Amino acid sequence: MRTELLSLPGDPARPNEDFAGIGLPACGQGGSLVVLDGVTPPRDGTGCLHSVHWFTARLGGALTELTVSLPDVPLSEALARAIARTAEAHRETCDLSHPRTPQATVVLARWSRETVEYLVLSDSALLVESPDGLVTAYLDDRLARLPRATLATDALIDATVRNKEGGFFTAAADPSVAARAVTGVLPRDRVRALAALTDGASRWTETFREGDWTDLFTFVRKQGAQALVDRVRALETADREERTHLGRSKTHDDATVLYAEL
Repeated sequence: MRTELLSLPGDPARPNEDFAGIGLPACGQGGSLVVLDGVTPPRDGTGCLHSVHWFTARLGGALTELTVSLPDVPLSEALARAIARTAEAHRETCDLSHPRTPQATVVLARWSRETVEYLVLSDSALLVESPDGLVTAYLDDRLARLPRATLATDALIDATVRNKEGGFFTAAADPSVAARAVTGVLPRDRVRALAALTDGASRWTETFREGDWTDLFTFVRKQGAQALVDRVRALETADREERTHLGRSKTHDDATVLYAEL
């Protein structure tokens, strides 16, 4: 098995709020991957004493352990348990009902001899390559489908669409959101490789249109994760100067790429 993992902060002066992990059982059969993108909080706070990177480390660590130690538990249930475990770690000190309590997008994949399971919650991406080279993107596109008017301000987002019916969902403090994730199971012999990306890396396709998902996957496989992020950073810098692409709240975002050949 070959893996490559890269995670870089959008701003070297700020902690990286992404998380990435690979779990490989000691028996050498199967494995799992976890990628989280922590949601950067607004300036007026989250009701929590803890940072977003504290949260993603806790949630990501729990998911890495649970997806390996409980192979018969569905990924949605593993996510629910991990959210509950993380919430208990700060329930007594923090207001977990705050709409901006620390939260994250989630990509999970777990493979065995027979199957590959996947879970996607919010706007990170999972790309799956089949033995014939076909690349399929597994996405939770609810946020992308919302009318732009509903995303005009943080206050409007929090009041109307964040973790609400008809809006979009992230992993925060409510375990029930795990049931909202996009999930599925694929035959193991139909999967050759996987790539999980936070939206700081998937901008290559989604924002800058450098190529489709197949092109992105091929780029990572041939040139590596660092080359992908370097290209995204160059495009972001040019965009900041030329203002040709609109709608980004920050020039550079934390960018994580996890590539695995099964």
